[in-house]
Amino acid sequence: MAAHPKKIVLAYSGGLDTSVILTWLKETYDAEVIAFCADVGQGEELGGLDEKARATGASKCIIADLKEEFARDFCFPMLRANAIYEGEYLLGTSIARPVIAKAMMEVVRQEGADAISHGATGKGNDQVRFELAAMAIDPRIQIIAPWRTWSLRSRSDCIEYCKDRKIPIEVTAEKPYSMDANLFHISYEGGVLEDTWNEPLKDMFRWTTDPQDAPDVPEYIVIGYENGDPVSVDGEQLSPAALIQRLNEIGSRHGVGRVDIVENRFVGMKSRGVYETPGGTILQRAHRAVESITVDREVLRIRDGLIPEYASLVYRGFWFAPEREMLQALIDDAQKDVTGEVRLKLYKGNADVVGRRSPNTLYDPELATFEEDEVYDQQDATGFIRLNALRLRIRALRDQRGGD
Repeated sequence: MAAHPKKIVLAYSGGLDTSVILTWLKETYDAEVIAFCADVGQGEELGGLDEKARATGASKCIIADLKEEFARDFCFPMLRANAIYEGEYLLGTSIARPVIAKAMMEVVRQEGADAISHGATGKGNDQVRFELAAMAIDPRIQIIAPWRTWSLRSRSDCIEYCKDRKIPIEVTAEKPYSMDANLFHISYEGGVLEDTWNEPLKDMFRWTTDPQDAPDVPEYIVIGYENGDPVSVDGEQLSPAALIQRLNEIGSRHGVGRVDIVENRFVGMKSRGVYETPGGTILQRAHRAVESITVDREVLRIRDGLIPEYASLVYRGFWFAPEREMLQALIDDAQKDVTGEVRLKLYKGNADVVGRRSPNTLYDPELATFEEDEVYDQQDATGFIRLNALRLRIRALRDQRGGD
């Protein structure tokens, strides 16, 4: 049985769930509770959280600005891998969890805490992501997941709990869906979206303009890359977080980055999710475009074969696992020549690549031309084709003999 914790770091948002959890931890464990809030670009007002946390029993509230680290050390490595889960999901929620857990565990170290707690439910992916990351950093950490152990089962139970204990919360009408936002994307799940036949309501989307209402004139942008990472937009050098934010703003104007999917959760069930990832969508397409002229064919083929595995590792919470680190090293080695510029045309939900150039280009117009050239002898193709057909011909000859 786990030792009784003396100091707990709680992943805290100030909302109903974590306000209840903070008080419950104090009652259940008679331990000091430190509230921890990560700013990953969710855009919520974080002012007043310290007072709210202390009023609910926290000894202090630590707010960490993780936006640049999130973009530079988590989003960009993932984009270098062109990671997409199940063909459509750009992993915006998944990739935010390891940076939050890493910062949370740093607070554990600094404060000498012996336990952490979170508000993730027992049905979702986030419990796995938080806890795998925490245990990879400190294998001795005690983890308290109230939704898996307490008697509360619903939002109404939580509201009654607050009333009984006079916990200061603002009770608002329940949204018809669950929403989560960060610098990279915003997600919507649950509620009316649980019926997979229901089309998302137009007023649900917080970032992107409905493509039908987007400007009737396309907008062109140029993204600059160095060694696989985006560094500029229209010639202006930007920090990783500022660059993603700029592309979020531009992409949102044109309705870019909406996805509606049914995905397979790690715990085993299917879940419907609707996502807005305007900047990430632009960057994923731009990155592939600059790779197309700078990366060797076989290197690209092998890397692309690893995308589902890499994406699955991120989705399932194995960011700090050796296999993800191994894949990252291979992928990053393939990015050393991925430098150049990509021009995109944004129009009514689309982000189309219309130009790419690089000082490291492997594209040679003399080889690609249909005009006469002195570099490529078309007669060489005869032997090339016959050699590649050899195994196919041998199999066909065997089958013909078998039919005799």
